[in-house]
Amino acid sequence: MAATLLIRIASVISLVFTAGHSLGGLQGWSPMGENDVLKEMRAVRFDTMGANRSYLDFFLGFGWSISVAMLLQTMLLWQLAALAQPNAARVRPMIAVFALATLASGVIAWRFVFPVPALFSGALVFVLSAAYWVAR
Repeated sequence: MAATLLIRIASVISLVFTAGHSLGGLQGWSPMGENDVLKEMRAVRFDTMGANRSYLDFFLGFGWSISVAMLLQTMLLWQLAALAQPNAARVRPMIAVFALATLASGVIAWRFVFPVPALFSGALVFVLSAAYWVAR
């Protein structure tokens, strides 16, 4: 299987991952539903750098920022596949960077978040590692 195809597969996995992450943010912050912690996150507000925000505002903002970064990853992987077409070996360092960053994100997700994002990260690392191997 060509490195170009593997990188495109990684881009599609990343797109599905991004969509899932973003759709989860539309349901509200807590996958467990309304609870005391979520109520307090809404209630505790503070002024910072000229804006009044709650803890929930910060968490939602961080989540949407992650969605933007994930979409950037998706688009860069798609473009990287086109660059790999004439000479796959020259994009190996970039494939390695994506794979290592995704591995780190997966470990963080496994340890601090929950298994689904870690499984998506694992699938991405697997496909990117295969692309790296094939792109010799």
